Amino acid sequence: MVTETLLEEELHRLAGSVPDPELPVLTLDELGVLRGVDVVAPGKVTVRLTPTYTGCPAIEAMSVDIERVLHDHGIPEVSVVTVLSPAWSTNDISAEGRRKLAEFGIAPPRPHNATAPAGGPVPLTLSVRCPHCGSTDTELLSRFSSTACKALRRCVTCREPFDHFKEL
Repeated sequence: MVTETLLEEELHRLAGSVPDPELPVLTLDELGVLRGVDVVAPGKVTVRLTPTYTGCPAIEAMSVDIERVLHDHGIPEVSVVTVLSPAWSTNDISAEGRRKLAEFGIAPPRPHNATAPAGGPVPLTLSVRCPHCGSTDTELLSRFSSTACKALRRCVTCREPFDHFKEL
């Protein structure tokens, strides 16, 4: 049992190290879409993935990349299953993932207030910080950018356009 747990941890680390196909600056673990890895029999593994939104076209590429990485590490039978519950949210992005997004020039999503009661008021912040100069004087150019989960904004201060990962 201990050996199986260690194997699952190692396989989770390997699967989690796969870059996101749409945001290759992030790994699947940093994005928070990798829900788990289970050894179901010797040489047989099930990986659970949650898409960032239902119908996300990148889920197929993620699955293929995970299968390839695990096959390359000696796992002959890999099954990647899509898990829709609990739904993914931008709170699932790790602190390291948020840091990498900002460093890459994408304004990370604002974290949700973890102390607010479920179904309670949602804090509203209208400003989005420019990842280039740090100004909060930004404007929305388009609700959609290179992917459906990002919006296109421009900083009024430095005039640079940038993507903003939308809060979900």
